[in-house]
Amino acid sequence: MQIATWNVNSIRQRTEHLLRYLREIGPDVICLQELKCVDAAFPYAEVESCGYNIAVHGQKGFNGVAILSKQPLEVTRGLPGDESDEHARYIEAEVIDGDSIVRIASLYLPNGNPPETDKYTYKLAWMDRLAAHARNLLALEEPLVLAGDFNVIPAARDCFDPAAWAGDALYLPQTRARFHTLLNLGFTDALRATTDAGGLYTFWDYQAGAWQRDRGIRIDHVLLSPRAADRLTEVVIDKERRGKDKPSDHVPIRVTLC
Repeated sequence: MQIATWNVNSIRQRTEHLLRYLREIGPDVICLQELKCVDAAFPYAEVESCGYNIAVHGQKGFNGVAILSKQPLEVTRGLPGDESDEHARYIEAEVIDGDSIVRIASLYLPNGNPPETDKYTYKLAWMDRLAAHARNLLALEEPLVLAGDFNVIPAARDCFDPAAWAGDALYLPQTRARFHTLLNLGFTDALRATTDAGGLYTFWDYQAGAWQRDRGIRIDHVLLSPRAADRLTEVVIDKERRGKDKPSDHVPIRVTLC
């Protein structure tokens, strides 16, 4: 079973990029973030023509997440813990994989900048809610995948220049500590289960020639529960997608579970 995640940074601007990826790579499941559209504006017909079932949790102008699957989906929308939170940042689905079920979540964690504002308070609270919900899901003792744009740089090796990110909400100690809370619950960072190498990035800013100079960061992650981690065989960052015409500033990362 191959599962990918990709912050497309506007599905309407990146529809052809997505369709090309589905046709060329064809993951069994792909989690999308930052759709920047309401549910009705998603390109259902085009994606369905590639053989995918679609679950969308959209929002006008910003946020928005989706899960596309070659198998049927049982879907839950929204992260529990705060009924007042109207941001479309979390969608969860049960996906059939042979004789078993794999639970997959597509998430778009808040950026949190500037860190001295309520935006950072919201980010930390959202991460606390995610950890609480993940703890409950782990109790189900089934393969579980948390995939998406976490807006977290976990360690110095995950960015081109740690000093440049020292005061950023993506790299502050409180942010990284909460990411490690998830790992301490029993999740495995899929990429780090396969390599300790630095210079493996999933995001390059549009500014200052970041892509051309390979000044990237790793903020898109796939976290696996113990039952999912036991099935991990491969992790691939599809870096070449960043070099396409008018690309997203993120690239897909995908895992294969046996």
